[in-house]
Amino acid sequence: MNSLLEKEKIHNDKILKPDFSTKSGREFLAIYLNSKFKQILSYDRNSDTPIFKSIHPSFIPKFTKRLINNPEKHFLIGISGESASGKTTICNTIKLATERLNMPIEILSADNYFRDISALISKYGSFDKLLESGYDVDSPDNFNMEQLFIDLEQLSRGIDVRIPQYLVNGTGVVVPNAIPKKAQKIIVVEGMATMYGKVANLFDIKLYVDIDPEIQEKWFLYRAQTSRNQNEENARKQLAYVREASKKYILPKKNNSDIIINGASSLEYFTQIIDYIYQITNNFSNPEQ
Repeated sequence: MNSLLEKEKIHNDKILKPDFSTKSGREFLAIYLNSKFKQILSYDRNSDTPIFKSIHPSFIPKFTKRLINNPEKHFLIGISGESASGKTTICNTIKLATERLNMPIEILSADNYFRDISALISKYGSFDKLLESGYDVDSPDNFNMEQLFIDLEQLSRGIDVRIPQYLVNGTGVVVPNAIPKKAQKIIVVEGMATMYGKVANLFDIKLYVDIDPEIQEKWFLYRAQTSRNQNEENARKQLAYVREASKKYILPKKNNSDIIINGASSLEYFTQIIDYIYQITNNFSNPEQ
């Protein structure tokens, strides 16, 4: 990727910027981005640790049509996958890279749309005991999908929102209207709820982060013990639960994703891809220049 990136940086012949307010200008942009995306995929296939595992056949035509016919709508990117697949790490990498490049991106976690279960946790004594009772915490019914749909639709239309905050401290408390989110041109949403119901249809790009089970186990246990104050026994019980939940709710929808990526790929390499996308989308000169 560095070789492609360097070629873009030293290339002096910028393309004359078309008028993107016209359909013909947007058609040119779609063709240009299509050719560059194919370059990325070709390079990735020959890399030591490819990040792209599969691309849905309908994705590029669908994305091109959306770019041409609905330019005013802000872009929504959904990132899903199993627990401890690397979704949050990838989002943090995107955030750091885009902030450095001053790209207009907002990132939010769909896990904040869990419904408040603090009363149930109080009734059973702890989150772990609630799970042991058979409570299916990852069921789509336990997300406030109506509010998530409303908030994402508003963001896509350029309207700022305040989203709820689910406290990951074992209390199950949800604080409403807690986190302000700006309607940037690109909105990245991470979490399993991006796969459910009519919310899934809002996204212009649906990414699925795939992960090897052994790596998933290592990451899950590390996170549980270092940032969620769980002992190994409880962490392993929860891992068994989330894997069963994945079989019911996540894995069946994996092939509905536009792009499946490798969650264990190099973050440095992923950052290089973002840099390259930035370079190719800014390789235009204004007519007056």
